Amino acid sequence: MHAAVRLARRGLGLVWPNPSVGALIVLGDSAGTSRVCGRGVTSLPGSAHAEVNALRQAGSLARGATCYVTLEPCSHFGRTPPCANALIEAGVKRVVVGMLDPNPRVRGRGIAMLEDAGVEVTVGVAQEACKRLHHGFASRIERMEPEVTLKMAVSQDGAIGREGGGQVKISGALAKTYVHGLRASHDAILIGIGTALADDPELTCRLPGMEDRSPVRIVIDSEARLPLSSKLVREAARVPVWVICSNEASTENLQALSDAGVKPIRVPLEDGAIAPHVALKALGTRGVTRLLLEGGRRIASAFLRADAVDEICLIKGALTIGEGAITAFDDRTVDDVLADPAFERVETGVMGPDLLTRLRKKPLSLS
Repeated sequence: MHAAVRLARRGLGLVWPNPSVGALIVLGDSAGTSRVCGRGVTSLPGSAHAEVNALRQAGSLARGATCYVTLEPCSHFGRTPPCANALIEAGVKRVVVGMLDPNPRVRGRGIAMLEDAGVEVTVGVAQEACKRLHHGFASRIERMEPEVTLKMAVSQDGAIGREGGGQVKISGALAKTYVHGLRASHDAILIGIGTALADDPELTCRLPGMEDRSPVRIVIDSEARLPLSSKLVREAARVPVWVICSNEASTENLQALSDAGVKPIRVPLEDGAIAPHVALKALGTRGVTRLLLEGGRRIASAFLRADAVDEICLIKGALTIGEGAITAFDDRTVDDVLADPAFERVETGVMGPDLLTRLRKKPLSLS
């Protein structure tokens, strides 16, 4: 099952709003040895699911074999037939499931279909690993909000930049590669209009061979001020750009952005601003399951205050900014974030001169 989880990670950021599922077809023999004869990951929306891809690779060897799958096989007709039926028709003898479908309307139905057909089913193997893998999918089903990862690069003195200094290079090459990998594994990446205006970022994945894995770029921009000359807008035809703006935003500005290929999303204001959970629900209704937050101090602080962050990826560089430093958060220090009892530390590592710390909200409560 852990091998199936690792396999499924290949589809993260590509197959939303569907979950990226991993499936292995394993055939045993009378000597007690076994071998993998089929591997599958969820294809792009509208195409085959993981189980079907694994069955196609296994061919006739699937008969009498065991299927390990990270999420309960689907039981309903959507754009593709039910995977439970495909497993039954292929003659699979046993199905091992990592976790049940989080959708209460279909939860357990795939298991029932398999058992009614005489297939042996085991549920809950490596369940925590599967829950972590599918947390974004479950979050969208249960909260209608994507899973949110906040990524911050901070200096030794807890800053993200220098007043009037524009972008400051805080982290090194290894950390940069890591961040581009994060982008590739998320459906969308979000910043605020302040960061868009100050830094004019691209927000794409620029790892060699993975340029097509760039996420949807999203800007929270209540007044629709994103310049038409920005890198984001100029590249909107190649990599999608969405602007979350208020219902009162300038119609002229929105039309100009729309004509340039930007997708506007209108939402109501709360206390004169776009509230994090309002923005997240707007994204959840549009299918986003995994969101990477790369905004500046205001966006990061607002999402933390709203309890809207599921995971924090903090990269501390060797640089000390000193005078004129822009602090990472407007209402807490980096040490406060690292010591927040709502989060647990799940990873600490060294990347060249930089230190990576990953925190995850506890407990992992979604199905």
